[in-house]
Amino acid sequence: MNFLAHIYLSGDNDAVKIGNFMADSIRGRQFENFPPDIKKGILLHRAIDSFTDAHPIYRKSKHRLHDKYGHYSGVIMDIFYDHFLAKNWNNYSDIPLEPYAKTFYNLLTDRIDSLTDRAKGMLPYMIGRNWLVSYASIEGLEMIMFQMDHRTKNRVAMHESIVELKQHYELFDAEFMLFFEALQLHCNEKLAEL
Repeated sequence: MNFLAHIYLSGDNDAVKIGNFMADSIRGRQFENFPPDIKKGILLHRAIDSFTDAHPIYRKSKHRLHDKYGHYSGVIMDIFYDHFLAKNWNNYSDIPLEPYAKTFYNLLTDRIDSLTDRAKGMLPYMIGRNWLVSYASIEGLEMIMFQMDHRTKNRVAMHESIVELKQHYELFDAEFMLFFEALQLHCNEKLAEL
C-alpha cells in the first residue's frame, strides 16, 4: 500500500498518521526514539507492509506485473491499490478525498518538526502535486509513475504500467476490494494491540 492507504488505515489519531506516513525513512529500532503514538504509527506501517506482501490476493495482483517490472512490480502495485482506494473513496470515508487530503497536508505542515528529514524534503512535492488526490485518476497516476521513473533513474519504465492497469482494470479493482477488507480488519486488530 502507498501513502493514501497508510494514512487512512491510521484512523483518527494525528500522531499515528504522522508515524505511519514517514515510517519508510525510519530504520530498525530507531522508532523507539519517537513519542508513543508516532511509534505506534511506525509499527502499524510495518504491520501493513508485512500483511500486504504476504497476502495471496495482493501477490496475485503483483504477479501480473512481475515479468515486465520485476522488483518494481510491488512498488507499482502499491500505487495501483492506492488508486482503487481513491477511486472508491466514498465507500470508505464520509469526508470527500480533497478535504481529507488538505487536512492531512495541513497536519504535516503544522507538525513539520515531528517529521524526519526525508519526509520534510518530500512534503513540498506531495502538496504541490497533490499526490493523495492524484491517485484517483488515470492521468494523475500516470504523472506519479513518471515521477517514480525519475526517482529510480528509469530502471524500468513504470509509467508504461498504465497499459497493464487499463488491460486488467476490473480484475485489479475486484482484488483490491477483497484485499482491503481483510487489511482493514488486520489494522483494527493491530491498533488495538499496539
